[in-house]
Amino acid sequence: LLRERLPGVQSMSQMFIRKGYEAIRIGKIYHYGVPRDIGTDGHDDPKSWTRKFNPRGRDKTDGSKVFSLRPGSYGGTLSWLAADGTDEEQTDGIASTEAVKLLKEYADNKKPFFMAVGLYRPHTPFVAPKKYFDLYPTEKIVVPTVPKGYLKTLPRPAALSISRKKDQFNLKDELARKAMQAYYASITFADAQVGKILAELSASGLDKNTIVVFTSDHGYHMGEHGHWQKTTLFENAARVPLIISVPGMKNAGKSSGALAEMTDFYPTLAELSGLQGPGYLPGVSLVPALKDLAVSPRKSALTQYKTGYSIRTERYRYSEWGVDGKDGAELYDHESDPAELKNLAKSPAHAAVAAKLSTLIKVRIKTATTYVPGLKRLKGPPKQPRKKPARKKS
Repeated sequence: LLRERLPGVQSMSQMFIRKGYEAIRIGKIYHYGVPRDIGTDGHDDPKSWTRKFNPRGRDKTDGSKVFSLRPGSYGGTLSWLAADGTDEEQTDGIASTEAVKLLKEYADNKKPFFMAVGLYRPHTPFVAPKKYFDLYPTEKIVVPTVPKGYLKTLPRPAALSISRKKDQFNLKDELARKAMQAYYASITFADAQVGKILAELSASGLDKNTIVVFTSDHGYHMGEHGHWQKTTLFENAARVPLIISVPGMKNAGKSSGALAEMTDFYPTLAELSGLQGPGYLPGVSLVPALKDLAVSPRKSALTQYKTGYSIRTERYRYSEWGVDGKDGAELYDHESDPAELKNLAKSPAHAAVAAKLSTLIKVRIKTATTYVPGLKRLKGPPKQPRKKPARKKS
């Protein structure tokens, strides 16, 4: 899919390949249908790798045992399974085992490498060995609540983003607890696989000269705003984990309040590795924030979902729906409302703040959607030549 839109783009891993690195993909990096595409290349970009490994475990073959709110639907539907067997039998367990194997190999041959390990969990279906479910008794789980009449405080597109899937909105308590248990279990299972990889990195001595980035492609709602999915402009879905470890860094183990976008990963790794990325990269390097926790390389972070855009500043989240916000706006003050439940967009006391952020978001949208000189962009997949109908032989 990447080359269908940007045929000549240099991906992040290609930057490393061109400098003599091996680039390895293990598991889910580019988009995949889950669990349908487990064990395949999915929508991979072959030009981005010199090696690849597609793990496939019993979570793929045990599909018939998975509980789903909509039987037969998994990827976009709450679904889960407390699985039999061991970590190593699961797709992500196989992935982490392969990563460990390759780390041993690179420790021996001393070749420079860029390794991307994409774990499937905690993507739905939430599948993990039963021992991880046992860590989270359902009777101890607290389900988020939503104020009465909450949907009426939102612009219609925002309300639809959290309520369009009727079977995954305001779940009954017992079902909600089971969903949260499964989500927590799959996260903890994924954490265990990450730990396994990092343990080998340390044991092999590669941690002395290897940069590690831990992140995800989106957040998730677990009952917040009454929603049980991703695909919103709220903090729950828009925020992702980001941990960057650099050998010898003076602020190791500390956290920064600096804002970041996923577009920042590429220039950050380029600078940390002493490489030069292409001039059309839209992100900024986060290296200044790694060196000084008080520094924030950007003043806002932009997110898009369908016809809506949202910016997060140090204090506020501001969202607009439709062209120039014609379908409504949202404003949340994280100092007083970190859960983003009180929309202040129409509050007279916040009119000046809303106006300022409205101007800022339009600038951010224009910059993000402007075509970059020197980078060819297609509107869609190349058209295939039409085949002429075959003539019948008389």
